[in-house]
Amino acid sequence: MANDPESGSEARRLEGLWSGEFGNAYIDRNRTAGQGRGPFWQKLLNEFPARKVLEVGCNVGANVAWIAKAIPPSDVYAIDINQKAINQIHADFPGVNALTSPARELPFRDRWFDLVLTMGVLIHQPPETLPLVMSEVVRCSRRYVLCGEYFSDTPTEVAYRGQSGALYKRDFGGMYQSLFPDLTLRATGFLSEPKVWDDITYWLFEKP
Repeated sequence: MANDPESGSEARRLEGLWSGEFGNAYIDRNRTAGQGRGPFWQKLLNEFPARKVLEVGCNVGANVAWIAKAIPPSDVYAIDINQKAINQIHADFPGVNALTSPARELPFRDRWFDLVLTMGVLIHQPPETLPLVMSEVVRCSRRYVLCGEYFSDTPTEVAYRGQSGALYKRDFGGMYQSLFPDLTLRATGFLSEPKVWDDITYWLFEKP
């Protein structure tokens, strides 16, 4: 899969899209997206404690802001393809370990984190490389995997600001369970508070 030139080309196209002006505009539109997410993260991390956490696709820290209040910032890691987003993380949360990286090639050792998460990131992965991204998330976690994404029973491409192949809804939780049958579902729910969450479904899995 990783050696498929067509899938790699599409992944690089989208990475270029999100790392450039298109991604910068997304940052500017969503600077206040994390306000109000505190209760969710407090409840989740109280019920499922994690000492070291990685967010894949952190943007400017809508989730990192709250995670870094629950655990020491030095134990919070964040990656994004957009350098402007990473610069903002460094400015706003100087103790957090933030770096630029594609989601399909995470620069971390196997089982390095207690929790690895995506929130609104898998929806932007091309279908050909989505399983690779998910496998990287699972590889880097030693215990918990969390994803919060747009749900659809069947894979559905959604028109997104004039770009093709840039947003898909699907059953991401079912896909995780199909690809990684050893995962155990520990929690799931729907987040729809106006101006806080954008109608996403989340799944929290535990590794054996």
